[in-house]
Amino acid sequence: MAQAADIIGLQARLQPERLAAHDLSTGERWTFEAFDDLVGRLASYLVQRGCTSGDRVGVIARNSAWLVALHFACGRAGFIFVPLNWRLQTSELLPLIELAEPRLLLGDYGEPAKRLTEFLPVEPLGDFVRAARDASPLAEYEYDLDRPSLILFTSGTGGSPKGVVVTERNLLQTAINFGMLTRVANGSVFLCDAPMFHVIGLVTNVRPVLMQGGTIIISDGFEVGRTLARLADPGLAITHYVGVPQMMEAFRSHPDFDPEALRGLLALVSGGAPHSPADIEAWLADGIPLVLGFGMSEAGTVFGMSTDLSTIRRKRGSAGLAPPTIEVRIVDTSGRPVPSGTPGELLLRGDNLSPAYWRNPEETAKAHDSDGWFATGDIVRCDEDGFFWIVDRRKDMFISGGENVYPAEIEALLIGYPGIRECAMVGVPDARWGEVGHLAIAVFESGDFDVERVRAFLADRLARYKLPKYVSIIEALPRTATGKIQKAVLSARLTVTSRS
Repeated sequence: MAQAADIIGLQARLQPERLAAHDLSTGERWTFEAFDDLVGRLASYLVQRGCTSGDRVGVIARNSAWLVALHFACGRAGFIFVPLNWRLQTSELLPLIELAEPRLLLGDYGEPAKRLTEFLPVEPLGDFVRAARDASPLAEYEYDLDRPSLILFTSGTGGSPKGVVVTERNLLQTAINFGMLTRVANGSVFLCDAPMFHVIGLVTNVRPVLMQGGTIIISDGFEVGRTLARLADPGLAITHYVGVPQMMEAFRSHPDFDPEALRGLLALVSGGAPHSPADIEAWLADGIPLVLGFGMSEAGTVFGMSTDLSTIRRKRGSAGLAPPTIEVRIVDTSGRPVPSGTPGELLLRGDNLSPAYWRNPEETAKAHDSDGWFATGDIVRCDEDGFFWIVDRRKDMFISGGENVYPAEIEALLIGYPGIRECAMVGVPDARWGEVGHLAIAVFESGDFDVERVRAFLADRLARYKLPKYVSIIEALPRTATGKIQKAVLSARLTVTSRS
């Protein structure tokens, strides 16, 4: 009986001559048959180099088809791929490497990899791939769905990064979930320039389309003008692009932005932060489906909006629907289910869920209960039609005078406010109310910005207990390498400011 194949091996048999991957940096192109051969040779060479079941293979490199092939090779041979964030400083990378303990550490020509060589041996990725081409493809392999094949380090918005263990079953389920929600098919073409040390770049951008036998077109990174040109290029025929709101905003503000040239997109997918209603409406007016979604390293794709323009407009701002493969509960602080439309913490259960944090049983136990429910820490609400809305992070919520305050509600009101580039609110200690809001604003022009007008604007739209007691103008919000606001860092800074 023939062995079950991974998705690359399957497509290599189904449609061997179809284009699987195109690396824009090198110009190389691979059919599924050729890509399957590369994956097999890399898997075999990893074995030759002494990797055994469960060993980690660390990589610090920019996006490339080699990275994707190496990840599949690790899954095929029973090893664990560990992509490292090349934007981090050496002092930030070393603890992650110490935790992962990779058997091999590969890198590209970039500065982060070069700096690491002062402390650890880093083998050039290109040399490794070229050497692997002389190996014979791995003849036999067991496709074990429950075997870990990836560790993704979370960006650590609230503390030290954790290593999220991802199995082949998790990856397959995420591919199914995203594809089901976002019209991924055999003819789909994804432009991949989100960084591949992140779940969006390595999983969302890669697994759904390759599972269907579509094509990944890989860029070494996001450059707004270059990316816009590629999205508009009829020769590339991009159907899907996945990014974050900052990217989408950059598109619209670029002088080369031409919505007519982007009408071929089936889905411009955005997640990680809210969009203003005006921004969503502007994309819809241009006939381009700006599709909001919600996911995380621990769960892959969780919610996804319809690609239908009228549905997006009707449910504007929603993160969309959950696929039937995921069980969802929304509970209050006592763990009881909340009524429809009421905010509560999101709990998940399904084959998409990571089983553990790497070598961190305490955090694993905190996140998973005995019935297999994973506590996301996100506050959401679900409307009567089953559409979900992201309210805030549970840890960002604070209690002022006995009332729950969700900073994201205040921040959303200020999206698009004249003069504000970005803003965030955190709770800080207060002797009378327990906690109060401290709003940090980064502005375009600080000289004539009127803070009191912001206070008046909010006062007309919010209950008094939600209003920030303090407002500070700062240069920029602290962010992780993937663009998430570091609320813990901001809170520490603003708490000191509030007390001074």
